[in-house]
Amino acid sequence: MPIATDPLSRIFFALADPTRRAILDRLAAGSATVGHLAEPFAVSRPAISQHLGVLEDAGLIERTRTGQWRTCALRPEGMTDAEAWVAEHRALWQSRFDRLDDVLRTLGDGAAPTPTDPAGAPPASADASGAGQTEEDR
Repeated sequence: MPIATDPLSRIFFALADPTRRAILDRLAAGSATVGHLAEPFAVSRPAISQHLGVLEDAGLIERTRTGQWRTCALRPEGMTDAEAWVAEHRALWQSRFDRLDDVLRTLGDGAAPTPTDPAGAPPASADASGAGQTEEDR
């Protein structure tokens, strides 16, 4: 499977792996050497290096080299695109759940629900008199 090239997909791809999320958790406490990051994981150093490469490509960490030490640091701004996407979709999902709650409440009251458009307004032909509807619509 090809690795995505857009920034948002790279972030979610990086976050999809539990080892990479654990590395980010460790880096939340502060910068660390590659050796220190690798300690709790039962994987090879090359595997850790690959995980760090994915995190770096996603913009979530930065790696620096000072002499023989390779240090990694968290880049919190790397999460900005993902945070914006989640916030935007959370608002959309919440409005849909709110509308579902309204429909379920109406059904619980024994009344037939009125369909609404995504903005929440009832359709123009949904008035009580049935005006504007064809015989087939009634």
